[in-house]
Amino acid sequence: MAGRGRGRRRLWFVVVAALASGACTHSDDAPEGAAATPALPSAPSAQADTLAVVPDVAARLQPSVVTVLTAIGSGSGVVYSDEGLIVTNEHVVRGASAVDIAFADGQRVPGRVLAVDVVTDLALVESERTGLPPADFQSELPEIGELAIVIGSPLGFQSTVTAGVISGLHRDIPGSAAQSASLVDLIQTDAAISPGNSGGAVVDGDGDVIGISEAYIPPQAGAVSLGFAIPAATVIDVVEQLQEDGTADHAFLGIEPAPITPQIAEQLDLPSTDGVIVSAVVSGGPAASAGVRPGDVITAVDGEPTESPEALLAALRERDPGETVTLSVRGGGGREQDLDVVLTERPSVSE
Repeated sequence: MAGRGRGRRRLWFVVVAALASGACTHSDDAPEGAAATPALPSAPSAQADTLAVVPDVAARLQPSVVTVLTAIGSGSGVVYSDEGLIVTNEHVVRGASAVDIAFADGQRVPGRVLAVDVVTDLALVESERTGLPPADFQSELPEIGELAIVIGSPLGFQSTVTAGVISGLHRDIPGSAAQSASLVDLIQTDAAISPGNSGGAVVDGDGDVIGISEAYIPPQAGAVSLGFAIPAATVIDVVEQLQEDGTADHAFLGIEPAPITPQIAEQLDLPSTDGVIVSAVVSGGPAASAGVRPGDVITAVDGEPTESPEALLAALRERDPGETVTLSVRGGGGREQDLDVVLTERPSVSE
């Protein structure tokens, strides 16, 4: 499996990433100190789940969705506050401290990266332009089948709008755990998401942001319209933490998880490939202190089955440092036991 590239992930799926070439053009002719975009009008309430609302929602939200440009590519972002705070993906701004922000009205201004969180693939950027129209973020999950509208800059086509429905919730992208902890507990949509949409908005029929565009699975993998977004509730939580001290807290188990292949299942005489192989244990970490050993198989967390490494990461995403979880573990010789593990704060990571 290929490694995770700068600005994009190369697994059997493709992450909606910043373009690594100059595939898009942008105007630098907007006058400095241009008037701020007016505040958003009130959201529509009638027919909120029909395509009839898409033109109005798009017109109201486009000023709140920007293009984020770095020295090596571009992505999208969403205005979080009228003071110039913009949320985007960490992989869009990776390695950059200064960026350019292009707005729907043609103005382009400098910005700087304030803070990033690799675990959730989120970042905060501060634009030199203030008086921006912040988007409204919806903390509740959408319903499956609900209208989904994607706004961003795929392949550099700024303020592009696509529409579909919410296809699924709490999705994990298979095979992603080996390279990233961010591709779990996602919203799935069939609204088209493409490279460059990263960090852009997924909104509902009322114009509320329900997710930040994160990834898609390409047609060459046999997929048709499989896109994924970080839930808005996760975005709100992480942004508030990043604003407070520049970091976000995440629970740490202290193992390196790996999938159970049919060959491993046969070698270990396991009934199926469900579960997580512990390929390594952090010395002195929470799992090691609780008695977890390399080669053990974790089958559940607090009684909930962990059928894959991605399922384990999703379960940890719901826990806080300091919490105690019970791992159902199958060890050497077929021994099965429940181990109580006190989670700690995840050490700072970089990818």
